[in-house]
Amino acid sequence: MSAQAPAGQRLRRAPLPPLARYILIRLGISALLIFGVTVVTFLLTNLVPADPAQAILGDRAAGNPEIVERTRQELGLDKPLIVQYFTYLGNLLQGDLGVSNQTRQPVAQSIANVFPASIELGLGAILISVVLGLILGLVSALKRNTAVDHAIRAISLIGISAPTFWIATVAYFVFFFKLRAVPGAGRLDPWLQPPPKVTGLYTVDALAAGQWPVFVNALSHLVLPSIVLSLFTIGLLTRFSRSSVLDVVGLDYVTAARAKGLPPRTVIFGYIFRGALVPIITVVGLAFGSLLSGAVLTETVFAWNGLGQYAYRGATKLDLPVIMGVGLVIGIVYIGINFLVDLIYGFIDPRVRVR
Repeated sequence: MSAQAPAGQRLRRAPLPPLARYILIRLGISALLIFGVTVVTFLLTNLVPADPAQAILGDRAAGNPEIVERTRQELGLDKPLIVQYFTYLGNLLQGDLGVSNQTRQPVAQSIANVFPASIELGLGAILISVVLGLILGLVSALKRNTAVDHAIRAISLIGISAPTFWIATVAYFVFFFKLRAVPGAGRLDPWLQPPPKVTGLYTVDALAAGQWPVFVNALSHLVLPSIVLSLFTIGLLTRFSRSSVLDVVGLDYVTAARAKGLPPRTVIFGYIFRGALVPIITVVGLAFGSLLSGAVLTETVFAWNGLGQYAYRGATKLDLPVIMGVGLVIGIVYIGINFLVDLIYGFIDPRVRVR
């Protein structure tokens, strides 16, 4: 019957809902970005003006051209750059990030061992940052040009300006050496065994195993480095959320909500805060990515064996597989966080769902 009906009356497939189409587009863009990250990571790593083969060998062996050339052949560094890239890309598609030139351990396995530590530290820091940053920013905007506003802005400026490594060193000296208010460095006390590994996050794994002493100890070790790492993000979120709330507080729909006689709490959280939330989410996502990838100094001060320390060791020893592996993981983290932020946009902002 459909074949005999006029073309204009034939049944057509229902189009995808706007939100589903939005998600598919973002997935396609994310896949292209990941491919771009592999290209950029590979090219930048291989443009380093040094010979990885000589970095692997000792001083005496590095002075022997025959040994250096043989090492380059073993590593595949004697092949054209385009051949090296496609070999690298083929290995990536199989989940192989290569083998560390220094430790001879698979890079993927090493990253899987250290990445949960960075995730745990980053989650602790971003949780503190979001709670305090949004509260301080909202209060500062609602108390605009008052003593409270000036005090909060001064505190946020200090958090942004103070160097993280200096804050970490001072905080560790004061709260551990002087006050003994927090435990020492590391993720656990030396006499405690890590909980059975499920996620790699000691607090979560200890809870899952019912090991309450280990959970309390891991949480106590997490508090100070999370606070130190969150200070910059708190200052950033405070200033940004204040600005975002001020942009919304004078809009017509907020004025109309107040004119209706709605309770102040409903106006603040249902209208002002929700309207200011979309740009704030963007900053939170970027801040979380930077916390995961930029915690090298904090991890060093607190002996937190995470991704930052692993990347630093690989960079100082010119370990190309490690450098490329960490760069790829960090790039994927940023792309994944941006994808999640885009999804959250679709649920918070109705305009995204209908476009």
